[in-house]
Amino acid sequence: MKKITDFKIAERRQYGEHYFVWTLKSPENLEPIRAGQFVEVEVKNSGDVMLRRPISIHDFDITNNTIKLLVQIVGKGTRKLATLKEGDTVNVIYPLGNGFGVIGEHPLLVGGGAGIAPLLGLAKAYKAKGIEPTILLGGRTESLIPAREAFMEVIEGTQLHYATEDGTLGETGLVTQHSVFKGQYDHMATCGPTPMMKAVSQSAQERGIGCEVSLENMMACGVGACLCCVCDTEEGHKCVCKDGPVFDSRKVLSFKL
Repeated sequence: MKKITDFKIAERRQYGEHYFVWTLKSPENLEPIRAGQFVEVEVKNSGDVMLRRPISIHDFDITNNTIKLLVQIVGKGTRKLATLKEGDTVNVIYPLGNGFGVIGEHPLLVGGGAGIAPLLGLAKAYKAKGIEPTILLGGRTESLIPAREAFMEVIEGTQLHYATEDGTLGETGLVTQHSVFKGQYDHMATCGPTPMMKAVSQSAQERGIGCEVSLENMMACGVGACLCCVCDTEEGHKCVCKDGPVFDSRKVLSFKL
């Protein structure tokens, strides 16, 4: 069930120049949430930003009625959101879209940049089933892989890996060049830049295993009404916001081998 709720910013943590994490507290019980779903946040008091901003749910705590959002500052809307302080309120539509499945016994979760956001909740979902996923996070440089301590609290050190193009954290190179990427897995899940996701998807298809991808597109409404986020799949045109953002990569035409 989708709800429109005013959340209070209970905590705000800045990560360098490009990212911040909000902990938002609801005045009422949270709706059920799955890792990979997203929210639409209203940008108040900004005449030149008319549309809400879609943001992946980074983490959630049903007991305390809180959700966490990892926000990348990239444009007018997110720059405006970045000025809000602890104690301020934000109007949120949630939970939107479909989430990741908790698939396989030996999964690899691959995130790039802000695309690491939904993988924290997914890692926790695997852990709840007694499965320790392998996580590989990448970025151009160390500062573009934010909020790493949250993953460290969930994943054993030997299962958490990094790749940076400049070598400032983990192995040097792309995530698909990382040594752990060559391991044996029975499922992959990925979120991040499209070229990265396509490379991960292609590797999964070559191995004969499934891969879920969390697509990013212009999602103005978040409910499939405006049709501006359509992608082509084996089953026809699908709205990324309503039918995704998580898809089986083998069904997305641009991701197929």
